[in-house]
Amino acid sequence: MTQAFRISIDAGIAELVIDKPPVNALDSVEWFALAGHLDALGANPEVRVIVIRAEGRGFCAGVDIKELDAHPERIVAVNGGNYATFKAVHRSPVPVIVAVHGFVLGGGIGITGAADIVVASDCATFALPEVDRGAMGGGAHLQRLFPVQKVRYLFFTGDKIGAREAERYGFIERVVPRAGLRDAALEIARKIAAKSPAMIRIAKEALNGIEDGNLEDKYRWEQGFTLQAYTSPDSAETRRAFVEKRDAAF
Repeated sequence: MTQAFRISIDAGIAELVIDKPPVNALDSVEWFALAGHLDALGANPEVRVIVIRAEGRGFCAGVDIKELDAHPERIVAVNGGNYATFKAVHRSPVPVIVAVHGFVLGGGIGITGAADIVVASDCATFALPEVDRGAMGGGAHLQRLFPVQKVRYLFFTGDKIGAREAERYGFIERVVPRAGLRDAALEIARKIAAKSPAMIRIAKEALNGIEDGNLEDKYRWEQGFTLQAYTSPDSAETRRAFVEKRDAAF
């Protein structure tokens, strides 16, 4: 297991905690590792529900921009790791609860948008600053959280939206103080874990099957545009500006 995560299983509830200071931004290896851990948990007959949460300043800042600035050729690996992780959440045989706090950015949106249930701290903020990072992707997962026009506003502007405002769009099950976030997620997890594991696994597959469109296919379509974006000099400038902590110049 990489040092970016820790996992525990108790009474049918698996907790996966992202813990990679300073901002829980994962590199190409760690995204694949995260997907592998989630797949293994879903295949474990002792696991009835998964809770994903994080330590530190925020839930997840997405990909490691410094890695891509130094190694732009790794964008293919990062894309692959993102795809595998979001698919592992969405297609997990058991329900996945995501408990978010602080910033939920980029890949953090992918994890949240792929989940079955979302619990948020009142300090949580959601944003998809892909345009400002010279990339694409995540719109399909953002669209599981917000309606179409709000998705486009957030994608085009990169603006963030707080948990209390986001709550009115209906995707957040509960907004709670930061100190009560884990307890709120575990309370829901216990309700699910107490039910027939066979029935819950059937229900998860059935609910995935009645969704409009295929989430993984939509995200794969978006990823093609990430590679297109990376051929633009503007894309490299956005990453260099981020690393140098300055405004990008176009």
